[in-house]
Amino acid sequence: MALTIPGFDHVRLAGADGVELAAVVGGSGSPVVLLHGFPQTHLMWRHVAELLGDEHTVICPDLRGYGASDKPAATDPDVYAKRTMAADVVTLAAALGHERFALVGHDRGALVAFRAGLDHPETITHLGILDVVPTLDMWNVLHGASAAVGYHLFLMAQPPGLPEAMIAGSADAFFGSFLDAWANDPTAMPEDVRVEYLRASAAAVTSIVADYRASAGIDIMHDQADLDAGSQLAMPVTVVQQDWGAQLGYDAAGVWEAWAPDLDHRLTHAGHFMAEEAPDEIAAAIQGLLAR
Repeated sequence: MALTIPGFDHVRLAGADGVELAAVVGGSGSPVVLLHGFPQTHLMWRHVAELLGDEHTVICPDLRGYGASDKPAATDPDVYAKRTMAADVVTLAAALGHERFALVGHDRGALVAFRAGLDHPETITHLGILDVVPTLDMWNVLHGASAAVGYHLFLMAQPPGLPEAMIAGSADAFFGSFLDAWANDPTAMPEDVRVEYLRASAAAVTSIVADYRASAGIDIMHDQADLDAGSQLAMPVTVVQQDWGAQLGYDAAGVWEAWAPDLDHRLTHAGHFMAEEAPDEIAAAIQGLLAR
């Protein structure tokens, strides 16, 4: 049986186009939806969800294509567009009785959260982003030898076939390499949790690649259209990042200021898996966001 967050109830509800999402729900109070990153599941929020549950109803879904959620075939680019995945989250929350809610995402989930904030400003009250920049900006800041840190982005951007075969042929080594390389504190991810992430990712190679492939195509188009239209995030936004700007040579806070007029931008000493390495810090950042 897959690991999950203790004390939370399991639900399975339809998303935007009938695709079913698995989620766990716990706590009580104003709603907060937490979206996981790669190569993980909702389990990454286990500590933060517990910390927030005393004051908030916490909803942690597996994104479409990940974990126990449905993994539809990518028959067209929209299937794994962040616009579609954002609509999944809004639909799921509404089915649970929440027409307005705060939304926090990490990594891939943060890209979904960003798109939800732009597409559903009447629904998303507060937006939290952990360790990404928007898709369009992500591609713009990756250049030269420093872009090697994001080699997987380029691999999974390739046409269907070869990336899936290469990754499936060494799934544990591929996904495990990110769990190792991106963690500052490996002890924050116990062995049973690591095994669960590897199991879930190996079972979702095709859909994970489709998610990433969308970010090299349709997601760029959607971000560019919003940039051209002057669209911005209308709600309070908190961004917590490693110091990627210094490492890759760009102004990370400046990137986010262009999208988010009401911005609290923070750097952390934790690694990429900051919700597991520094849950108190991340929970406090979210609580501060919700108080704005």
